[in-house]
Amino acid sequence: MNVKPNAWLLEHYRNEYSQAGEDGILEKIFSILPQSVKPWCVEFGAWDGEHLSNTTSLIEKQQFAAVLIEPDPTRFGLLTKRFSGRPEILCLQQFIGFEGNDTLDATLARTPIPIDFDLLSIDIDGNDYHVWRAAQKYTPRVVVIEFNPTVADEVHFVQAPSPLVQQGASVAALHTLAKEKGYEPICITTGNLICVRKEYFPLFGIQDNSVGALRKDRTLITHFFCGYDGSVHLAGCGKMPWHQVPYSLQRVQHLPRFLHAYPDNYGPLRRLAYRIIRRLRSLAGSPQTKDTQCR
Repeated sequence: MNVKPNAWLLEHYRNEYSQAGEDGILEKIFSILPQSVKPWCVEFGAWDGEHLSNTTSLIEKQQFAAVLIEPDPTRFGLLTKRFSGRPEILCLQQFIGFEGNDTLDATLARTPIPIDFDLLSIDIDGNDYHVWRAAQKYTPRVVVIEFNPTVADEVHFVQAPSPLVQQGASVAALHTLAKEKGYEPICITTGNLICVRKEYFPLFGIQDNSVGALRKDRTLITHFFCGYDGSVHLAGCGKMPWHQVPYSLQRVQHLPRFLHAYPDNYGPLRRLAYRIIRRLRSLAGSPQTKDTQCR
């Protein structure tokens, strides 16, 4: 039996409009799936129909019909101009939310797209998790959804459901959501999780589709750890990738330098200072984490 590597779809990395090889990967995925009579795709935010698009290659090369959604007026103007004269490409100017008339279900209900259309691409830099979770009626065969690539594999993080917040969700959180919604992950690019409905999963010959098995690019992660002496260290990317601002090693130190020693080695003066600092930090409160606990 010829067993493929779990992340074998990454071998088909190719960008025409996409950011991290999604054009080539999606082309391969649709060559494996049963062919639709009339393939449809949905993308939001669609920008101008070119910038970091996961659907334009399919529209141009495989004649996908599409619903392209973009709220920004300038980008929407460019989007409609690009696809003018293409009646099968429906461009909508609106936000997609997670309740009321702004949900994906409510929006797509105003279009002729079938319930089991071919591809959904979600890239809105924030509420991606909440938008997909709220979608119940439509069950696309393939979903591409953006995750925050600065978050480590094992961390389950989801931002607050608010249009005013732009933090995103971790790949672990989206991986769990996919399975809850009846999907199986088959590929993880630098910033997107790609899933198929679970009935199609056996077609891809993937033995292990855990985050650890599928994710190969971790270059944007920065690890935070401490020494036995209480010093804090950073390793990995070392900066905010979208703002290009380096993390400051000095600013993440929680103990003054003269206390950087193993506590059992403190003399009387340092023990006193240590107790005072711990007391002050306790009164100020400590940050809470949902995913890990130290004992």
